[in-house]
Amino acid sequence: MTKRTRIFIGILVAYALGVGYFMYRQLGDIDPRYRESAEDSLVETAQLLASLVENASADGTLHVDALAPLFARLSARRFAADIYGIEKTRVELRMTVVDRDGIVVFDSRPVAAPGAAGLAGAAASASAPVPSQVGADHSRWHDVFLALRGRYGARTTADVEGDPRTSVMYVAAPIHDTRTAGGGAILGAVSVGKPVQSFGQYVEAARRKTLELGATSVVAVLLLVVILSVWLVRPFGVIADYVRYVRAERSFSLPRLGRRALGAFGAAYDEMRDALAGRNYVADYVQTMTHEVKGPLSAIRGAAELLQEPMADADRARFVANIARETGRIQEIVDRMMELTELESRKRLERPAPVSLRALAAEVAASAAPAALARDIEIELLPGGDDAVALGDAFLLQRALANLVDNAIDFSPRGGRITLAVEAHTRSADITVRDGGPGIPEFAEGKVFEKFYSLARPATAKKSTGLGLSFVREIAELHRGRATLKNAAAGGAVATLSLPLAERA
Repeated sequence: MTKRTRIFIGILVAYALGVGYFMYRQLGDIDPRYRESAEDSLVETAQLLASLVENASADGTLHVDALAPLFARLSARRFAADIYGIEKTRVELRMTVVDRDGIVVFDSRPVAAPGAAGLAGAAASASAPVPSQVGADHSRWHDVFLALRGRYGARTTADVEGDPRTSVMYVAAPIHDTRTAGGGAILGAVSVGKPVQSFGQYVEAARRKTLELGATSVVAVLLLVVILSVWLVRPFGVIADYVRYVRAERSFSLPRLGRRALGAFGAAYDEMRDALAGRNYVADYVQTMTHEVKGPLSAIRGAAELLQEPMADADRARFVANIARETGRIQEIVDRMMELTELESRKRLERPAPVSLRALAAEVAASAAPAALARDIEIELLPGGDDAVALGDAFLLQRALANLVDNAIDFSPRGGRITLAVEAHTRSADITVRDGGPGIPEFAEGKVFEKFYSLARPATAKKSTGLGLSFVREIAELHRGRATLKNAAAGGAVATLSLPLAERA
């Protein structure tokens, strides 16, 4: 065995052991992290539902009659939510309400049909329905026991004993008597549950992706080690190999050999870089989205707590509107994130087609006219650029330009004017959107295309999701173009979408 082979095997074994240990720790850490995330969500859901029950039970008596039709409609809802490649079609959330003695007074699960007791064997299936527990004593369940004493309680229990596939995670929250000072007395508790299998599929997907990442890195390092073992172990032997090769072959191309070596090294480097960037990208996305969602959730929680107190109808309507607005904000963030993630995963346009940029600009201007008219803003498409045709996806380009126009409307003063222009150059064309707003502050220059970065709108003093311009940039780069936003010399801001022109036949 040569020195090169021994070093190659030694490096590969050391790396394999390191990757194996890392993968072992990483795979073992995935499930607890997902459980912690699910429990955190259940805690807030339990507190919110407990607050709603408290609000309906202001006379000191538990009122749960409105919950049955609500959960009946909820369980009957069907939808198609594509969550990072996993389709979700129904709501799996459970809710149980117990009185101060721990007796179940409401259960979101349906009442068992007559003769259901004979179906115990079928209940062994992970998907078998569990009958309603109304009237059952849950006072000894860990989550209920602690919640009835004003403490935090959680548990994980299998619907079918001995079958971990039927495990359900529960979190309970106390229902306080709002008539007592500080809400000290407890009327009962709300226990919210979610089947472990509902988020277990995400755990399996994360494990699969982690294994794929490990396999990719091993292949990349294998290529790298092969090259390094040759370069490091035989610095002088290469000359002898070269002489022998020249003797054996009549033609020899050193540039070709160099290109092949550099190509292999470049491929290994790119593969490792993409694998590592993928992990950092997911981690950054999760942290950023968690930070953005915390604000609306805090607002919803605060409004829900205030709704428990007696207040005027106008104030109550205002807090309910706050909850609806913040819920819509969370939904908008999630929807935009999913769109942006899907767009970023695309490497190229699948079926590009010729798109007339002036017709596109006219369509966007006409669509935005009603929103602009509501604020007495004029939108005008300037003449020119009739022959500008780009090769791309008309729907995505329309979305990108619409985002720029919506942004201009948000920052334009009442009675202002927005102009769109299409200008063709030798190999590219520019679509510009100019507004008469305050422009970009100096501290925000260079940041407007970052994810979740947003400036307060002059008319409302509120910020957007901060994902619109990131969406525009991704669409531009997918079309091998670019998007810019800068201050105009005469005031206001000018957004430019630059696209390569389609080659003329």
